[in-house]
Amino acid sequence: MAAFPVPGSRRRIRRTHVIAAGCVMALCASVAAPAAADGGTATAKPTIVLVHGAFADASSWNGVVERLERRGYAVMAPANPLRGLYSDSTYIASVLDSIKGPIVLVGHSYGGALISSAAAGNPRVKSLVYVSALMPDVGESGMSLSARFPSELGTATNSVPYRAGGVSGTDLYLKPDRLHQVFAADLPESTTRLMAVTQRPVATTAFSEKAKVAAWKHIPSWALVAKQDKTINPDQERFEANRAGSHTVEIDSSHVAMISHPEAVTDLVLQAATASTPARPELPATGSTHDAQADTALSGIAAASLITGAGALLLGRRLGRRPAP
Repeated sequence: MAAFPVPGSRRRIRRTHVIAAGCVMALCASVAAPAAADGGTATAKPTIVLVHGAFADASSWNGVVERLERRGYAVMAPANPLRGLYSDSTYIASVLDSIKGPIVLVGHSYGGALISSAAAGNPRVKSLVYVSALMPDVGESGMSLSARFPSELGTATNSVPYRAGGVSGTDLYLKPDRLHQVFAADLPESTTRLMAVTQRPVATTAFSEKAKVAAWKHIPSWALVAKQDKTINPDQERFEANRAGSHTVEIDSSHVAMISHPEAVTDLVLQAATASTPARPELPATGSTHDAQADTALSGIAAASLITGAGALLLGRRLGRRPAP
């Protein structure tokens, strides 16, 4: 005949079941908590680094800098040496090494080629932003891209030999009478006359040297296509952005969108800065990281429930087989 526990034993079994249920809840909470924390913990705002292009200087970012700082971001706009793709990208990479925490790296025009090289291998660069920019692939140069997508820039520059520190080469300047039309048609002519006088020349090696890396293949990117650009063909900008899988916007702007449309450029930079764990281009665009965390959490909860439930069942059976006192 089967032995049944006395009332006191039943109370002990009920208490055991309550304890076991509490253990399940505690284990579930401990397994689920990291997933919630990963998704909800606020992280420090990234530093925004703005890299200007040829014929310009860091002041071309002034309107964007002001808007980003008003939103609480730390911003840097280093001087681009404009001496060549290899030396300039090395310099920008050294600037990035001086920054703590995450970085959003933004490049305009030739500056786009620099950020594609400078960001390579730097895990703190969370996003790349290209503003009417060059985005060469490995083995490509600014010249090879412009040969595929011609623009008016080819007839709008003067070549001037230079010598510096035992090194000689050739600088390119925008022709003063072409700068307004080709470079900044949506700015007042009074402004573009000053830009023509104060422009910084760029060495031809900036456009002839071929890219050795392409960080946009591994880092999420955003791109702005300037539909009225006469310096870089808008079709080239679209081609590059599509190839990189960039989040892309198009606006009616000349080449210098950061000057003529600083709000639109700022909005794009903020999209890149606030993106939550953005997927790399080679991954699906939505949900891969979140889904993996959810699956891990559910698997852990199921395992915890199974183990704890089995333990409670065995304990109950042992208590049930005890003889009555």
